[in-house]
Formats: sequence, C-alpha cells, structure tokens
Amino acid sequence: MEPRPTPDPRPAPGPRPTGDPRPAPGVRSAPDPRAAIETVFRLESPRVIAAVARVVRDVGIAEELAQDALVAALEQWPRDGVPDNPGAWLTATARHRAVDLVRRRENYARKLQEIGRSLDPVVPPEEPADPDAIDDDLLRLVFTACHPVLSAEARTALTLRLLGGLSTPEIARAFLVPEATVAQRIVRAKKTLATRNVAFEVPYGPDREARLGSVLDVIYLIFNEGYAATAGDDWLRPALCEDALRLARQLAALMPKEPEVHALASLLEFQASRTAARTAADGSPVLLEDQDRRRWNRMLVARGIAALDRAGATATGAPGPYALQAAVAACHAHARTYEDTDWKTIATLYGLLAARTPSPIVELNRAVAVSMADGPGPALEIVDGLAGEPALRGYHLLPSVRGDLLLRLGRPAEARAEFERAAELTGNERERGLLRARAEGCGV
Repeated sequence: MEPRPTPDPRPAPGPRPTGDPRPAPGVRSAPDPRAAIETVFRLESPRVIAAVARVVRDVGIAEELAQDALVAALEQWPRDGVPDNPGAWLTATARHRAVDLVRRRENYARKLQEIGRSLDPVVPPEEPADPDAIDDDLLRLVFTACHPVLSAEARTALTLRLLGGLSTPEIARAFLVPEATVAQRIVRAKKTLATRNVAFEVPYGPDREARLGSVLDVIYLIFNEGYAATAGDDWLRPALCEDALRLARQLAALMPKEPEVHALASLLEFQASRTAARTAADGSPVLLEDQDRRRWNRMLVARGIAALDRAGATATGAPGPYALQAAVAACHAHARTYEDTDWKTIATLYGLLAARTPSPIVELNRAVAVSMADGPGPALEIVDGLAGEPALRGYHLLPSVRGDLLLRLGRPAEARAEFERAAELTGNERERGLLRARAEGCGV
C-alpha cells in the first residue's frame, strides 16, 4: 500500500526468439526511426544483455556488445526501416558479435599455445546438470548481478541497470543518491564480477540460498519501477512489470519451499491485477479510490491468493516482509469497493512490517493507513515526525501525503503548497500532472 495521494498502492519496497538481423524481407518504415530505436532498446536491452552474457560470460562485455548492436541499429534502421521484430534484430546482432569475439579469443589462445604458452579455455562452459535448472537467461543474469562479492547497493544498482533498463539518473532518483555515486557502483560492480570470474548461472544449494534475499529485492524493485515509473512521460512501464512477475513465478517454481519467494510472487500478482484500472484512456494516473474495480484482473487476484496460501503453508515462523506486504495487497483485493477496505488490518500489518524491517518509507505507508482507520490527525503526527529523515529528503511522496492530510483537516492553503512542492520533486511527468491538479483542486 502506498500513500493515498498517489494513484494506487505500489508494492512496499525465456529469451525472445532471435533471427537474421537483416531487415529484409519484412521491414516497415517509421516516421521517426531514432525514437523507435530508443524505445525498443530500452525495452529489449535486458534480454539482449542476458542472451549475450551467456556467450561471453561477462556482463560488462555483454552490455558493451548490446550497445554495439544499438549503434548498428542507429546506422541501418533510418536507412532500411525498422524491422518487424526489432528486439530479435538487436539480440541477433549482439549475439553474432559475441560469437565473433569468442572466436577471436580462441584463435588468440591457439596461437599462444603454438609458441608454448597456454591460456584457460574461453569456450562457454556447459551448464551444470540439475533437475530444477531453469533455462532462462534473465534469471541467470539476476542471480549473477546479485552475487555476494558485490555490496547490497552495487547489486541493486547493477540489476536495475541491466534488467530494469534504468538509466543512471533514474536509479539515482529512485534511491535519492547522487548520479556519480550510482555510476561508480555500476562500473565497480561489473569490474568485480569480471575480475572474480563470477559464473553466469543460477547457483545451486547454499549459494542459491545466500543470494535469495538480494534476488527478491531486485525483482521487487524492477516491478516497482514498471508499476510507477520514477521518471519519463509514462506512468506505467508494463514490460518491466511483466519481466519481474515472470521472474518471480519462475523463482517460486525453482524454490517451492521458500515462503518469501511465494510471498513476493503473491504481492506482484495482486499489484499486477490492478494495471488496467490504474490509468485513464489518455495515460493519466487514476487514484485508487477512483478505480473501476471491475477492471481488476480476477485471475491474477486468484493467483495472488494461491501464492499467499503457499507462503503461509511453507512458513515456519513469523511472516517475512514480503508476506506482510502481500497481506496488505490482499486486503485491497478482497475489498469490493474502496469504502470496504479494512484499513484497521492494513494499519496493523504496516505496524508489524515497521517492527520487522524499520524504514521511513514503511512508516509513511503506515501513516496513510492510520489516516484512513483513525483519521488524518494522528497520521499527520506520524508524517511530521518523518520530516527530518535523510532518506526522505527530496522524496516527493512525503509532501504529497502531508498535502492530502492537511486538505482533509481543512487547511487547503497549506495543502496546496505541499502538493506544489511534491510536483516539483517528482521526475515522472504523469505524476507531476496529477499533483498539480491536486494543488489546483485545493481552491486557494
């Protein structure tokens, strides 16, 4: 659940076929090929990088080869037209370059051997035989990016860059840190993976369990960015949501006895069920209270309920953070109308979550639930207590929530100022429009 002034609650914190990259015979012309290239590359780059990393076994080199494919597209598509399957074109182009690179390395190694020198084989090793192995390059990529040789901050930044397709400024805004800091984390992370010869694989046994927490976190963050983009002209980025949800489902199949894996899958199923109702026809955000719940996907709701049941059945202790967030999402899913929402239970769940994983973001969410359960007065006390939190400095939802509470308390002039400040802080154009409309609606 997310603060009420936002459009609706966000979660609390195999590869596509490739073919001949030549555009003939099925190409179509486009009025602005460069714009098409930028859009396609943003959507397809995770799959391209993952497919290439399986060949070269180095995520840094894989990203460079993906960029090379982008350069080739910039050269050819304006001249020849955008291919019917541009993602496959980019993947095939990058893979061909990767194969050429591996062959050059093999030839170089062979020549060295001829003069009495030896090098380690560079041919990509065979995947380990395992009954629960998953042939999914994106899943391999996320486990590789979440290797424990990296710091938690580096894992998150690298995965959001490689799998989420986020730019360095977008990641910096999402985590409220300087762009230079994020750039350094990404560069160092790729260098560390290369120098430590980290395998491009889904690990097995204890190694898999050791990385699980980081993997869950980054899958969640990828979904969150797709569910409510931190920047840009679109409120939703459905491709990111779809990739994150697919990864969560596959991870649940891979690790059926892990309750938090099922809990994350449940949370994302519930959140994804609302996608069709979260925007109007023009793409503008729709507040949770205004959404047409008949447009919520009941199949995804049912999947969310089933996954939450599996999380409960496999748990041996207190519910984990994703189980608590999934329970919050379930409260929304079970409410037939906004007025039927069990805010008392949601406030209690956020209290448990705050005790389990203390965070100013969780506390802000709890304040929203308290405002709906007990009124805006007690909630405003909680929000004002967060004003000095360094993590919330520059976080647009803090003034957004405060503006909503002030408006409900009959203080429209103060509320307007808060909404205007929130609009200045957000990097998403759709959200900025919503917040400015809320400011105008204060009537002062």
